[in-house]
Amino acid sequence: MDTLLPPTDAIAATSRIEARFVGATGELQRLPWLHVAQGLALEELRPVRMFPVRRGRRVAPGWWWSATSGQLVHYGFGAMRTQVMLLDRDPDVVSMACSPVELAWLGHGGETIVHTPHLMARLRDGSGVLVDCAGRDGISKRLRERASEMRAVVEAAGWRYRIALPPEPVVAANVRWLSGYRHPRNGGSGRMAEVAACFARPQPLEEGVSRLGDPIAVWPTVFHALWGGVLNTNLELPLHERTVVSAAAERVAA
Repeated sequence: MDTLLPPTDAIAATSRIEARFVGATGELQRLPWLHVAQGLALEELRPVRMFPVRRGRRVAPGWWWSATSGQLVHYGFGAMRTQVMLLDRDPDVVSMACSPVELAWLGHGGETIVHTPHLMARLRDGSGVLVDCAGRDGISKRLRERASEMRAVVEAAGWRYRIALPPEPVVAANVRWLSGYRHPRNGGSGRMAEVAACFARPQPLEEGVSRLGDPIAVWPTVFHALWGGVLNTNLELPLHERTVVSAAAERVAA
């Protein structure tokens, strides 16, 4: 692969960093990373490699329905699924995919380095982010050693790169609960403005719910509003009926 350049030269010659991805025909394709980053919708591609099923892992490969894009996202393991969930709730993200691209370049010692980031996200401004997921034990030695080179390669094309740490257990549990209400059917047939108005003054969840109507019908709508950011609360504390919730500032202003 004599076309590859080390990361110190990548900023000046991103066209010679190779990107590998699965094309529409199902075959592995290779193009310059600059071309792929600026001209290809990576979020629409399938994973560049099959996700293996490994013994001992609590979460096997599976599918996440994205409320952001309305599409299924294929993930490979538990930490990846958690980060997909968090991206799905991020208001700056418009679409995402797991491992749609593999990057190759020459390391400082002349060896070929190949790396497949775990996640890719498209942001509202049209830019992209490549993400690697750290596990419960933290950032692996391999990821730590590769981070600076990955950042140089990715940022040379105007994208961003980061390593996502696991969220705090309480945050993960709260967001996982709210994700069960992420589907638009829980939006209450256009009741988001009413929900925001009800919680314009911060108050416990159960008090606002009782004001909005039948709790059986209202709770899913309120949880949907918390998922979508219409309502805010401190997710670092366990969610319960007395959790104090308020409308998002921009919704209150509206």
